[in-house]
Amino acid sequence: MEVILLERIAKLGQLGEVVNVKPGYARNFLLPRGKALRATEANRKHFESQRQQIEAHNLELRKDADAVGTKLNGQSFIIIRQAGETGQLYGSVSGRDLAETLTAGGFTVTRQQVHLNTPIKNLGLHEVPVHLHPEVEVHVTINVARSKEEAERQARGESLTVREETNLADLGLEIGAALAENDGEF
Repeated sequence: MEVILLERIAKLGQLGEVVNVKPGYARNFLLPRGKALRATEANRKHFESQRQQIEAHNLELRKDADAVGTKLNGQSFIIIRQAGETGQLYGSVSGRDLAETLTAGGFTVTRQQVHLNTPIKNLGLHEVPVHLHPEVEVHVTINVARSKEEAERQARGESLTVREETNLADLGLEIGAALAENDGEF
């Protein structure tokens, strides 16, 4: 199915391009969200007559996204979650959680703009891309910790999940020394 793109879409094309896509993708995603029009003769004429207005509107949205992006890029946000000793979260941090955190931080971000390939399931610092506009992408740092104090320690670079390891040879020497003190009796 041929469609006319009304905005830039990654891996598909630029504004105004006529591209051939699968019918389901067009019917279920592009057309309902206003990202494209069917490439009929009437729609082509309508698009050409409205092209300058659409491009001006897109440019305005991009400028707004750039303004927000300069403030948001590189910001760090803290999310407090419960986790085990090894740093494995009992739940996970999803795109919705991140969008709520960014909104609470003073930025208007929807969960569709936060791009997580997989949910965050471990404590630590995580770099997350946020697509404010098809042409504007920024990265934020999400600090997932059990408490504010741990978040501060993680931000300084300390690892909270490192466990103290005991060498088996050292352990054997300690047991041997304990046996020697007790004359070999327990």
